[in-house]
Amino acid sequence: MEKDKVIAVIDMKSFYSSIECVERGLDPFFTPLAVTDISRKEASIVLSVTPYLKSKGVPSVCRRRDLPKNIEGMIYATPRMELYVKKSAEIVSIFLDFVGLDDVYTYSIDESFLNLTPYLKLYKLSPRELCKKILNRIKKQTGLTATCGIGSNMFLAKVADDIYGKKDPHFIGEIYLDEIKEKLWPIKPLNKIWGISTGYLTRLNRIGIYSVKDLANYHKDKLIDLFGVLGEELHNHANGIDEADIRERYNPLNKAISNGQVLMKDYTKKGALLVLKEMNDDLCFRLRQIRKRTSTISVMVGYSLTSDEIGFSHSLKLLKPSDNNKEIYDAIKYIFETYIEDKPIRRLNISFSGLVTPSYDQLSLFEDYEDTLEEEKMFTYMDEILNKYGKSKLLKLDSKTKDSTIKERHNQIGGHHK
Repeated sequence: MEKDKVIAVIDMKSFYSSIECVERGLDPFFTPLAVTDISRKEASIVLSVTPYLKSKGVPSVCRRRDLPKNIEGMIYATPRMELYVKKSAEIVSIFLDFVGLDDVYTYSIDESFLNLTPYLKLYKLSPRELCKKILNRIKKQTGLTATCGIGSNMFLAKVADDIYGKKDPHFIGEIYLDEIKEKLWPIKPLNKIWGISTGYLTRLNRIGIYSVKDLANYHKDKLIDLFGVLGEELHNHANGIDEADIRERYNPLNKAISNGQVLMKDYTKKGALLVLKEMNDDLCFRLRQIRKRTSTISVMVGYSLTSDEIGFSHSLKLLKPSDNNKEIYDAIKYIFETYIEDKPIRRLNISFSGLVTPSYDQLSLFEDYEDTLEEEKMFTYMDEILNKYGKSKLLKLDSKTKDSTIKERHNQIGGHHK
């Protein structure tokens, strides 16, 4: 029963900036450090700031131009995504020293949910004692500080962390089902609650709902009429109900893979086609790695802000599923040349959907089977080289041209330096 469940969420405090401080032998609670790439424009994103900067009123995520200019000893750390991913994996491995794999749900690079229910009797510890052991282990092994929320379900655990854990001297907050009226209902404004945006806050305020208690006591059917499925979820959460199960893994029915980038300058049609070709090669490599073929190709092009139009997005269904670079690029090129206008280009995205596992090869009257077989062998050999030596060890001659972005992208994770 839900009343017997105990779920914890563990959130790394100012993850990226804290890592950069620890690497420098500094204390993030007393160091003004922001993780941002100063080689980019002033409008570039600040990925993380230290707790010290947050205490001075600096928001967690902002533009570099919005950082205060009068803070002495300010440190700008260039993002190192590969390091952050390794640290995240190290922290997950710590969780696995305490609970089983099925009882860990990694929500993001710096946040995970743990199902503590089966382990409390095993360790003969209270939920708070067990979580304190985990947080101490993280601190001792990595030098990083984490906050924790504990509750009867994932929602209550998250609220416990956001509202109480981050302010607690030991960084641990708790909300159980029998504490709903005492700890959950008084919370306001409502956008303090996980999943309620400023837009929904405004709409809820318009109908006289200002606190979680107001939301919990509002007529459920009226909320459903106003907000659809979300209305029922809001009402359930306000009453401490969350049926999500850590052990139930979500498997999307319509799987897709995509590749997109914001270009660092205005591109012409010719330059954009080169970048699309490079992106396609990377995606086709991924397709073959997961042993899938795509049935539908989508292309999105965004024009520069200097243009009076936003751009376009269109899709094309292939005659048969494919993982062949050339076949798929021909489809991408067709979409691009059909809809592109003579405007400067700043954003590109391609996605492959309708993924299927190949069980046989469908022959075509318009193809030479021997040529197709040779092409498949070539891609197999290329993939082996890329897997063994890395993506940047086998590049086309086009990668030497000024419009190519492939070398830079292969040295990035999530659009930032490794």
